Amino acid sequence: MTTMAEPLNVLGEKLQSCSDDPVTGYFRDGCCNTGEGDAGSHTVCVEISAAFLQCSLALGNDLVTARPALGFPGLQPGDRWCVCAARWLEAQERQAAPRVYLRSTHKRALEVIPLALLRQYAADLH
Repeated sequence: MTTMAEPLNVLGEKLQSCSDDPVTGYFRDGCCNTGEGDAGSHTVCVEISAAFLQCSLALGNDLVTARPALGFPGLQPGDRWCVCAARWLEAQERQAAPRVYLRSTHKRALEVIPLALLRQYAADLH
């Protein structure tokens, strides 16, 4: 019997939950887990900001409008959500990156974003 390894965060620790209200994650399991079908790499746990919502909309991704048929509640500032690593990096380049919860950000995000940059936006390191 084969067991799957626990997913790790960018700090090399067990991946923590990002949000259960609203329920986030590519698999809608509350965590920024990822897998083969997750081409967007929804691996970065953030605290949604108004600037990020505006930036995302300008880049063609409306995160504000609810889409009940897809199980998407629509987001507002203060919500925690798993976002695509490349989208977070685009927002950072436009000075609109939201704060990041490193303990809830999947290690796969490091394929796109350097850890040093993520640490600059860390909401959960003291």
